[in-house]
Amino acid sequence: MLRTAVRNVLAHKARLAMTVLAVCLGVAFASGTLVFADSAAAAYRAAASRNFADIAVTVTARQAPAGAAADQPDSVLDDALARRLAAVPGVAAVRPSVDGRAALNAADGTPLRVRPGANPAAAYVPGPDGEDRRHPLAAGRAPAGGDEIAVDSGTAAAGHLHVGDSVTLATDGPAMTMRLVGIVTTTDTRVLAGGTLVLFDRATAQRLFATSGHYTAIDLSAAAGTGQSELARRVATVLPPDRAEVTTAAARAAQQAVYVGTLTRGYQKMPTVFAGIALFIGSFLVINTFTMLVTRRTREIALLRAIGASRRQVVRSVLVEAVLVGLAASAAGFVLGLGIAAVLPGLLSTGGDLLPDGPLVIGPRPVLAALGVGVGVTVLAAWLPARKAARVAPVEALRTAQQPPAGRFRVRAVAGLALLALGVGLLVPLTGAKDASEGNLRGAMLGCGVLVLALIVLAPLLVVPAIRLIGRLTGRSGITGHLAQQNALRDPRRTAATAATLLVSTALVTGLAVIGNSTGQALDRQAAAGLGAEYVISTRTTTTGVDPAAVQRVAHTAGVRAASAVADSVLFIGGRVRDISGVDPDSVDDVMRLDFLSGSAKDLGPGRIAVSSTIARESGLSTGSQVDATIGRSRTFAKYTVVGVYQDNPTAHDALGARAEVQQDGFLPDSVQRILVRTDPGSVSPATEDRLRAAVGNNPLLKVQDRPALVREAAGTMGNLLTLMYGLLAIGVVIAGLGIVNTLAISVAERTREIGVLRAIGMDRAGVRRMIRLEAVTVAGFGTLLGLAGGLFGAWAVGALANGAVKQYSLALPWGTLLLVCLLSLAVGALAAAVPARRAAALKPLEAVAEA
Repeated sequence: MLRTAVRNVLAHKARLAMTVLAVCLGVAFASGTLVFADSAAAAYRAAASRNFADIAVTVTARQAPAGAAADQPDSVLDDALARRLAAVPGVAAVRPSVDGRAALNAADGTPLRVRPGANPAAAYVPGPDGEDRRHPLAAGRAPAGGDEIAVDSGTAAAGHLHVGDSVTLATDGPAMTMRLVGIVTTTDTRVLAGGTLVLFDRATAQRLFATSGHYTAIDLSAAAGTGQSELARRVATVLPPDRAEVTTAAARAAQQAVYVGTLTRGYQKMPTVFAGIALFIGSFLVINTFTMLVTRRTREIALLRAIGASRRQVVRSVLVEAVLVGLAASAAGFVLGLGIAAVLPGLLSTGGDLLPDGPLVIGPRPVLAALGVGVGVTVLAAWLPARKAARVAPVEALRTAQQPPAGRFRVRAVAGLALLALGVGLLVPLTGAKDASEGNLRGAMLGCGVLVLALIVLAPLLVVPAIRLIGRLTGRSGITGHLAQQNALRDPRRTAATAATLLVSTALVTGLAVIGNSTGQALDRQAAAGLGAEYVISTRTTTTGVDPAAVQRVAHTAGVRAASAVADSVLFIGGRVRDISGVDPDSVDDVMRLDFLSGSAKDLGPGRIAVSSTIARESGLSTGSQVDATIGRSRTFAKYTVVGVYQDNPTAHDALGARAEVQQDGFLPDSVQRILVRTDPGSVSPATEDRLRAAVGNNPLLKVQDRPALVREAAGTMGNLLTLMYGLLAIGVVIAGLGIVNTLAISVAERTREIGVLRAIGMDRAGVRRMIRLEAVTVAGFGTLLGLAGGLFGAWAVGALANGAVKQYSLALPWGTLLLVCLLSLAVGALAAAVPARRAAALKPLEAVAEA
């Protein structure tokens, strides 16, 4: 039986090659993702090790306790402490450092790679040889004055910066202009993960990030024979109690690795999703291929049974074929996965997220995953066809093949309807839910999965009505269209199994496209709702504010009609934390579209607030109500009077207060968080945006956004969703094409005599090719039709959850995308039929008719 299985694989290698390719895609994504993850982790560890290669422990300041003197937390780290640390036994060298954060602009004036935690700044600290070994110079020289900086080579390349350029940068305050005098290399994993690095001379760094003569950290190198833990214990004995702490370099490297891993963890998610979808869709191709092969070899299996082969041996024979196919798919997929792992860093780096260089790390995990996934999926998918082969009695198998008994279709109908009822039962209750909680999302995913499974089970029963509907279009091609329709109806289960791949991929893409389009339009409406201004100037981080003096400069900018500052903070009210916007009562109506149900913004002032309709309803408030509340960092509750209730407004947030009061009690009392800018008609242009940037000093920590930019920012993950959607469509199309090729190739082989008769009675080669192509388009149309139905229903049901997460959400069909999906699916069917159609047309009539 083993020899028989091997011979069967070799005899059908061309048809099984399609199955190998389908499974190969899933294996490639799975193994490639694991290789990439292991390689990236190893590269980060290596970079972190190089970054702390000459450091054993680091001393940092503790946060000063509440009520302490006005000394800054890092004031204990001075030259005197550095000298005491140098005298500790086991300390080989002492290197004080000053670290902070700085963002800078590119050469064209746009902010460069600004994101939280990814823009470190430090002092260039030369050693005895005049070089800072942690930041080797690649060009120019080290900064030596208060107006000089150096940057890393990656930042210089990304920003098109050169030695001698004037660079605009900011730490936590107004923008500064300094001259770039040097370019360095770095192994800092935060920078390698897509950040920037700015270096100052020691005195400037101390002025910006500490105090004169003090440091933010002191790095110590260990003498030979002294371990990090032992040195840390010795150093701790000389540190001022409760004022400083010591950390080993290994712990710091681990912290950086965790941070970078958090930033880059999303890179592994999308390839993993592709792997799962490819394997899921590919499993249908495996089932269909082995089912057709078993059906075609019915007499051969019957002969084996007649000469003594047991059912168990027949099952094992088919499963051995599946194992051989799975091994081939695993090997090919693993090799392709190495290619995916090799190109992923380059693809990700194009988005500005640089990954450290390093070799591919091929450990046991991806190898075992490739074998397990490839062989496991193939064997599991071939198990049902193997059982079908074993159930055939020898005498029945030697007869002419028959359609499956009607009883099996009744069982399929009952099972399919039960699954359909379950799927609908899981999804319909969610249409009334407004909470996009984890439990509801899991229920939605389960319901959609069950719904797709129900469509797959019911597909053979839906073949006849659906194909007859599609046949009204193909029937216009005359007799070839009619024959194509009848061929598709000949074996409903085969047609359904072939269309299953397109069904799954089309359902996924349709659902994602509808939800993505609906969410995008909702975000567009939400971003514009309540905003009367054309531009919003805001901060990129929560620890940075906008200088209130900038409001006047913005107001006097050409093309600006009005500018109003907004101080954002938090409001503790009714036992909950809400967002409050501090506005100027006299100018707020110029920049916000406020729909007051009662009261007015003109009445805002000290001790007087306005609340949104949702807050009013939940807290039982109305105009004139008194409520205990506190704003920002103040912990003293006071009585506030509600002077107005307005319709929910995303620009105004949950509550409105007077800017002076909100700003005074806020976390950044010397700054505001937003400037809303109203421009003259027709003044929205890149030139106006440039003037507004200049008015706020081209500060890289500030954003100047028009409404489309606000929509793009609010959309957030929509770009990832679109990438996922088109990736799933591509995978589904490829595997569906392979399935159609496989099915038609076997179908042509089974209908050799029939095609010969058609040729003998006058059908030309073009007619044969047209018949095969129309059959493929019919099957593709059937899968697309079911997929569209399932995807639209799932998107409608899940849309209620999106409405809970995104206000103003409503179902909006992306007609262009849906039309593209339909046309692409039909085109795949036509292209997949090219080789089988050509082979069928090449048959010679007499030889085909004479074939046994």
